[in-house]
Amino acid sequence: MIRIYTDGAAQGNPGPGGYGTIMKFKDAVKELSEGFRLTTNNRMELLAVIKGLEAIKKDGIAVTIYSDSKYVVDSVEKGWIWGWQKKNFEKKANPDLWQRYIPLHMKFKPRFIWIRGHAGHPENERCDFLAVQAASKGPLLIDDVYERTSGVR
Repeated sequence: MIRIYTDGAAQGNPGPGGYGTIMKFKDAVKELSEGFRLTTNNRMELLAVIKGLEAIKKDGIAVTIYSDSKYVVDSVEKGWIWGWQKKNFEKKANPDLWQRYIPLHMKFKPRFIWIRGHAGHPENERCDFLAVQAASKGPLLIDDVYERTSGVR
């Protein structure tokens, strides 16, 4: 099984943000992170999941994602995204990221497990560190869709 641990962070919401992702398969561990100059915490939480799934190189392996984001976990596990998709994500936040996530969901059919954030879970703490560091140190990327559509500058 591939285990993916994720976290997102934003300094201000919106503000500079980042994500941290840890992927584990057998004895292999891979860490991913990037920072953005203007984004939201929820966008970074979802992007952490997307980046982890996009980094999988082999099909047919079970995937479990551990996230402290109720937004992401509940949206998928409670099936909300399918109703949103039927309504073309009308009046929903982050449609660009959800539309990017859905094909990955269909391909890997990940299972989500919610974990309490900042509660001493080693991988969650490490993901938080990666996300905060990415948002703080740069170089900060441009979350193009968010900056074009949010009206926030």
